[in-house]
Amino acid sequence: MNVDGLAVSSQPEAPALEPLSFIPVKGVDDAAPPATSWLNPLGIYDQATTQWLQGQGPSEQESRPPDSQPDRESALLKARVEEFNRKVRESPRDTELWMAFVAFQDELMRSPGLYAVEEGEPETRKRSLRLVLEKKLAILERAIESNPSSVDLKLAKLKLCAEFWEPATLLKEWQKLIFLHPNNTALWQKYLLFCQSQFSTFSVSKIQSLYGKCLSTLSAVRDGSIVSHPELPGTEEAMFALFLQQCHFLRQAGHSEKAVSLFQAMVDFTFFKPDSVKGLPTKGQVEFFEPFWDSGEPRAGEKGARGWRAWMHQQEWGGWVAVGADDDDEEPEEEDQEIRDKALPRWQIWLAAERSRDHRHWRPWRPDKARKQTEEDCEDPERQVLFDDLGQSLIRLSSPDLQFQMMAAFLQFLGVPSGFSPPTPCLYLAMDENSIFDSELYDEKPLTFLDLSCSGVSCVGRMEPLGGRRWPRGPSREGEEFIRNVFHLALPLFAGRERSQLCVSWLRYEITKVIWCLHTKNKKRLKSQGKNCKKLAKNLLKEPDNRNSFCLWQQYAHLEWLLGNTEDARKVFDAALGTAGSRGLEDPELCELGLLYAALETELSPPVGGAAPARAVHVLSGLAERRPYGPCPGQVSAVHVLKARRAYEHALQDWLGEHRGPDPGPPDRFSRLVSLAKCFMLFQYLTVGVDAAGRVYEQVFAGLRGSVSAEAAGLEGALEAVTLMHTSLLRFHGRVAAHPLAPLREALSEALRLYPGNQLLWRAYVQIQSKSHSASRTRRFFHAITRSTKLLEPWLFAIEAERMRKRLVDAVQRVDGREVHATLPETGLTHRIRALFESAVRSDHGSQCPLLWRMYLNFLVSLGNKERSKGVFYKALQNCPWAKALYMDAVEYFPDEMQEVVDLMTEKELRVRLPLEELELLLED
Repeated sequence: MNVDGLAVSSQPEAPALEPLSFIPVKGVDDAAPPATSWLNPLGIYDQATTQWLQGQGPSEQESRPPDSQPDRESALLKARVEEFNRKVRESPRDTELWMAFVAFQDELMRSPGLYAVEEGEPETRKRSLRLVLEKKLAILERAIESNPSSVDLKLAKLKLCAEFWEPATLLKEWQKLIFLHPNNTALWQKYLLFCQSQFSTFSVSKIQSLYGKCLSTLSAVRDGSIVSHPELPGTEEAMFALFLQQCHFLRQAGHSEKAVSLFQAMVDFTFFKPDSVKGLPTKGQVEFFEPFWDSGEPRAGEKGARGWRAWMHQQEWGGWVAVGADDDDEEPEEEDQEIRDKALPRWQIWLAAERSRDHRHWRPWRPDKARKQTEEDCEDPERQVLFDDLGQSLIRLSSPDLQFQMMAAFLQFLGVPSGFSPPTPCLYLAMDENSIFDSELYDEKPLTFLDLSCSGVSCVGRMEPLGGRRWPRGPSREGEEFIRNVFHLALPLFAGRERSQLCVSWLRYEITKVIWCLHTKNKKRLKSQGKNCKKLAKNLLKEPDNRNSFCLWQQYAHLEWLLGNTEDARKVFDAALGTAGSRGLEDPELCELGLLYAALETELSPPVGGAAPARAVHVLSGLAERRPYGPCPGQVSAVHVLKARRAYEHALQDWLGEHRGPDPGPPDRFSRLVSLAKCFMLFQYLTVGVDAAGRVYEQVFAGLRGSVSAEAAGLEGALEAVTLMHTSLLRFHGRVAAHPLAPLREALSEALRLYPGNQLLWRAYVQIQSKSHSASRTRRFFHAITRSTKLLEPWLFAIEAERMRKRLVDAVQRVDGREVHATLPETGLTHRIRALFESAVRSDHGSQCPLLWRMYLNFLVSLGNKERSKGVFYKALQNCPWAKALYMDAVEYFPDEMQEVVDLMTEKELRVRLPLEELELLLED
């Protein structure tokens, strides 16, 4: 209102002609008058008065004072607490309910209200957090009183008490728990992991003896020697996983000889056991095994190894026969010169020599009787393995499947791509090198890519720096001979499919070296390696059992193709397909052979402009029509294409129809489906287009998801293999033709929601998303996956995706090594990557994954923050004190601390092959 008594409004109004006698109230006259009724005949009562006259109160929301919202939330939380208390009183035996009550305390802590943790001073907040932990502990103690036999509740209590108790107190509680439940394998696994990651009490010998105690106790449970505790289901499989965990622990601690000896002993103990000791309990069998181990007889992988059984028979017939030296035995190769350049810094010389010895000396040292050596001739006593180092860890494997897995695990351990992957908890503990991000070969050949990675697990004798050579040198000549001897010993032990798998692994191992030569463009080495590889392939195919092995023919043809002998490769493919007769789609191995042939032809001449490669279509249509294979006549007629398409459709519908019932079907049913679906998808891609291949995938996916036997073993693996083929086709099509990325991105996202542990899918996803300018979609996706799964792969690849983006930004901001000041630095990326690392190392599997800590340390060092990097190194040791690779990285990143780091390794009993005192002597010479 102004001085003249006029209303002041934000809206411009026309000036009044006469002065007003009252002050108008804006908004009242404009409002609609209340409706008249018998209660309000004049229309003068407001809504609240009308409700009062009717005998009604205001609605709950209207009557609530504005400051009562927190009170309501507190009341709701109190009600939920009372509800939980009532439920646990009524059902005290429900352990899941107790665990839910404990988890609810975190919700109370986060919710605003009576129970919230205060956001004030750090000390106040710390007291509040402690209060919540004490409440959780009180609930768990009540739960354990009601359920004294529940291991899960006791484990939850121990995990909680790690926040309160000293390590010594915690260890005593763990020991009590193990004493009460010596037959629980899951408990043993957690106990070993707890002891292995306690830096203050850790030493290699302590953990080694603990593994021995664990495996010997579980063996006694299996034998029935511990009468008080029965054997639980799955004990044998869990013992095998713990045995593998011990081998990888020793490898990572640098004690490669002990790890290899463990495998050697298990080969003899499993496959060459004398009949006379088979009826004894495990402990008795081990006692009989000790004289064989100490006898000086050649062991698995050594020349002339005959096995424990043959030695026992020889003993019974009056002593063993001394094995004479072979006439053609060559002198051992001369050792590499360890110090090539004394002008280099001391830390560089030590690292190079230490890695060189790791590479050459991973086999246990044995005195060579032919050269009249004795145990005193060994320069490094640590290279000799005594029976006391492994006797307790020997276990009985009665399952044929586990026996074969043990042999495959030994080969994978030596660096042979046998296709074996350790169980999930053991895998993350064993991961220590970053080859899982190497997608170069997969990008070049998405359809015919030969996956040779070992899932981020180094093979024995490798201690490479992080981010170093992705194609490290193979083993020495003696190492090659050792692997060859293992194959010669293993092949007669198996028959059928398993023997064929071993032959394929051997050939793939040799092909790996051919690919390495191609990758490094080493033509001289390629010629000799290719010749050796072809010789092995022909020798394997000459054996009567292998003549009809399509897997081996497939590898041999692929080898010829890789060597550039395309016509020779086609002849091998044609010869193999010609022997198949009319088996067609019924034989999965034949389908895989034809699929590789067609895929190689497709990559050689992509179907651009509608012209599909004739040979590829000819092979795939011949498989479907089951006609005897003949040479390619040129373009396949439309009639044959239509017949083949109908045959594929009928075969797929028949398979899906047969497996909708409760009958699980034959054991190889899923491998048949996978090979059939992959061939049909490639056929549709070549003859119709990429969308038609996608429809086949959708049909298979919908059919399997809707089948009654959806829980059958092998289903998930089959779906994963078909999904991988679909994404590979989309990737290939994106390389050879103009095609939007959206279908591939959607297919990969959907696949990764289903299979968050598949490293190949993650590689493809990160590669595709790196081409996008907007990172928000990728970040949201990674956030959703990491919240929904406990697997570690999503964390590792989320970090890799951000690091790729950072490398790209850094490359743009620097020209010829100089800063471009016109561009704003992307500091947010650095903080985001660091936050991802912090979240990942707090996860269940991440805290004890050496690879994750190595990546974190490497990242901080690349930023140049030395003090923070050192802090992370010591934090990593608190969680993974056994990982020698971490100490080696520290010497490389902090050369001034070399003495301290090497002393720490010696104190914790990690393997130091070149003591610093010896280094000084070598430098003086």
